[in-house]
Amino acid sequence: MQATRERILKILKERGEATVKELSETLGLTTVTIRHHLDTLRREDLVAAPSVRHRKAPGRPQHVYALTNEASDFFPKRYERLIDLMFEELYARLSRDEVESMMENIGKRIADGVTIPRGADLEERVVVTVNFMDTRGYMAHWEETEDGDYLIHVANCPYEGVSRRHGEVCKIDQTLLRELLGASSEEIRRVPAPPRRCAYLVKPAQAQSLRMICH
Repeated sequence: MQATRERILKILKERGEATVKELSETLGLTTVTIRHHLDTLRREDLVAAPSVRHRKAPGRPQHVYALTNEASDFFPKRYERLIDLMFEELYARLSRDEVESMMENIGKRIADGVTIPRGADLEERVVVTVNFMDTRGYMAHWEETEDGDYLIHVANCPYEGVSRRHGEVCKIDQTLLRELLGASSEEIRRVPAPPRRCAYLVKPAQAQSLRMICH
């Protein structure tokens, strides 16, 4: 991202809101330049439409700018330590089987939010599943093999950093796919080395068995 726009985002994050004039004075840029950058950030859904800040003293109301909810993703987050502590607490209270069962239940709850058309065949289910995964950042796509099987490729696992330390998290996706595709799942190989990419193989001819391949 352009450096000036990054600085605008950081200022809005720190202050909560700011006017064009305030940004101009802080950055040492003209108000015309600031408005240009704000317009760009608004088109990118990082800055919200201006709202009115009413003055306590007489004068024209000021228009202030603030970040959108989507802008939160721009700033670094450090969830890893929190997640590690949560899993440590889970392991202290539950057996490994119980933790895996919890991950499966999470996968089922996610699947419950996906609508599969009534009477959909396997290919239609694959399409719906991949489209849903894409909305959640998986960068997924599918292909049909020469044998008539289906391969679902995942280029970006949302739980990648967590799954390397806590493999039970993979149960979420396995359960999600099993529920949406109507298939049984079996993980056959995992190589936890970056870049981590997974492929799910669905074989309609064998009771729609689902196998996971990571490479």
